[in-house]
Amino acid sequence: MAQADTQKEYYYGTGKRKTAIARVRIYLSQKEPSLINGKPIEEVFPWIVWQVTVQEPFKVTDTEGKFRVVAKVEGGGVSAQSQAIRHGISRALVTYDESLKPPLRRHGFLTRDARVKESKKYGLKRARRAPQYTKR
Repeated sequence: MAQADTQKEYYYGTGKRKTAIARVRIYLSQKEPSLINGKPIEEVFPWIVWQVTVQEPFKVTDTEGKFRVVAKVEGGGVSAQSQAIRHGISRALVTYDESLKPPLRRHGFLTRDARVKESKKYGLKRARRAPQYTKR
């Protein structure tokens, strides 16, 4: 099956969210199932909200059922991984067809969400949480 993937034409996009990085390929194929890390989407993202997040770029651009997604994602949590895949799919769709860029941009799928966890500071319990003050 891996040999067949290398023969077909695909469109590539890299997506990031927090510490999750997704390398996404989209193929013009409806027959074969979409795979994430070699598993079906339903197995990797059992919660329906995560599945919807991954499929959002296709809904926005009216290309549902037109593409097969093959993604490798690592790092981060499940929610960040689904958002990284969404970002990667959006970028891949733009390489497929430049005219899909405005609706994707309007929904914010092409913008890299740069929010990451703030690092812990010395003398504090967390990034900004100070130890409890005692008067006496």
